[in-house]
Amino acid sequence: MISVELIGIQVDPISGAAALVLREHDAPNRLLPIIIGQADASSIAIGANGTRLARPMTHDLMASLIDALDGHLDAVEVTELHDGAFIANVTVSGPTGERRIDTRPSDAIALAVRLHAPLFVSEAVLDEAGAVPVDESEQHQLAIEAAIDAEVDEFRAFLDDLDPRDFIDTTATETSATAVDPTSGDAAAIETVAATESAASETADGESVHDVTDASDLPSDDTPDRPA
Repeated sequence: MISVELIGIQVDPISGAAALVLREHDAPNRLLPIIIGQADASSIAIGANGTRLARPMTHDLMASLIDALDGHLDAVEVTELHDGAFIANVTVSGPTGERRIDTRPSDAIALAVRLHAPLFVSEAVLDEAGAVPVDESEQHQLAIEAAIDAEVDEFRAFLDDLDPRDFIDTTATETSATAVDPTSGDAAAIETVAATESAASETADGESVHDVTDASDLPSDDTPDRPA
């Protein structure tokens, strides 16, 4: 048998179902939740808190009977899990000897919290129904990994929905020269473009380019300014 302790009672706010939670004393500190009725949960909570009611409850009466008969509650043991139900027994010693009595875990634990008896769970039950608690740092890391996985899945879904026709073809080379409409009547612009093309042709043929430092080759000051 493995020593455990009662660490609390949890109640589902929606369904109203209650569960007492036992924790293994030693590592790995497995948790064992046991579903119980609301009346049993209230009785365990009252006994654990040491609350005294005006009239005794059933578990108060049972504890009083053990004391009145010079008995002692030696231990509460959760022994097995059978067909989805936990099986427990209480060990009571008295003037006539020791007795092991079959009971529900909730009744046994309600007595234990009133008579300060130790709690035990069989290793087989913990192996089958116990759970190793996850610490906060590990839980936080798992949450981060889950968020990353969700982002990756969303991006992959976005890529799957892409249509190649949605992309603009940027492989075509754009011309750097400004096109001039010959029908626009802008004779000066046409002459400028023609002169530029002629100069480029001469340069490509290996002929020298005029030295721009020669002031005689510069255009006269009466050339009108034009937008670039």
